[in-house]
Amino acid sequence: MITRLSQIVEEARRRGRRRLAVACGNDAHTLSAVAAAVAEGIVTPVIYGNKALITEICSREGIDMADFSIIDEPSDAECIRLAVRAVSTGQADVLMKGLVSTDKYMRGILDKETGLLPPKGVLSHVSVVELPDYPRLITIADVAVIPAPDFKQKTILIGYLARTARALGVERPRVACIAPSEQLLPSVLSSTEAAVLAKMGDRGQLGDVVVDGPLSLDVALYPEVAQEKKVQGSAVAGVADCLLFPNIESGNVFFKSATHFGGAEIAAMVAGTKAPCVLTSRGDTPRTKLYSIALACIS
Repeated sequence: MITRLSQIVEEARRRGRRRLAVACGNDAHTLSAVAAAVAEGIVTPVIYGNKALITEICSREGIDMADFSIIDEPSDAECIRLAVRAVSTGQADVLMKGLVSTDKYMRGILDKETGLLPPKGVLSHVSVVELPDYPRLITIADVAVIPAPDFKQKTILIGYLARTARALGVERPRVACIAPSEQLLPSVLSSTEAAVLAKMGDRGQLGDVVVDGPLSLDVALYPEVAQEKKVQGSAVAGVADCLLFPNIESGNVFFKSATHFGGAEIAAMVAGTKAPCVLTSRGDTPRTKLYSIALACIS
């Protein structure tokens, strides 16, 4: 089982190079990550962007662009359209966001003619978090796409979480449905829906996963807390592989707190698309972007 993000890079290397289409690769962090992915032997990239600017950045930052194929295109929207089309037509295997806003990137993925969303599909976002001194990786959703997932969307998100966890070698993922308390609170929607999701999991209606909830964040992650709070009969409490957050606010706050205050490393991608799509922030580090490329390559 993969327990560190660096091991995802090793697994991607083992599987061989994937063809990577980079939309708007006009910044040093994206180019550094792509160069690192090339050096690791996990991608063969085509970069859509301003060729003169890309060349200037690579020269200034000492980035080896010998293995880059660059499609010179100054327009962000056209870069996204061309990169998405390359993936949708089978010319590339993985899509990556460069120096462009998430809403523009997502519009390209959602394009009805050349986009990457299956009919009646649900687009979401999955992140893998490596917390310092924590024994395993935590897969979480959704921190960036669905503001307030309804009950049906939560069942779909559990499927995305489980699929990503399985890519990391977790045979039967343990999913915690996060709520304010491990006690069932009838007046709190996240609590009542978590309880129903847990029952559906017990009945095998959510696939080969173990689902429990409601669980507070500390109970889901730390066995000593679960023991202290006398949470009994749970196969998830204290050992969760995946966290399903009730809304984007709670997920995003955890995500940013873990990275900015807790020193966590992350990898992130879009879920529910026809092909793997890297989705990171424009301000993310080259290391985060490398890990995200590797995650997409093994998904």
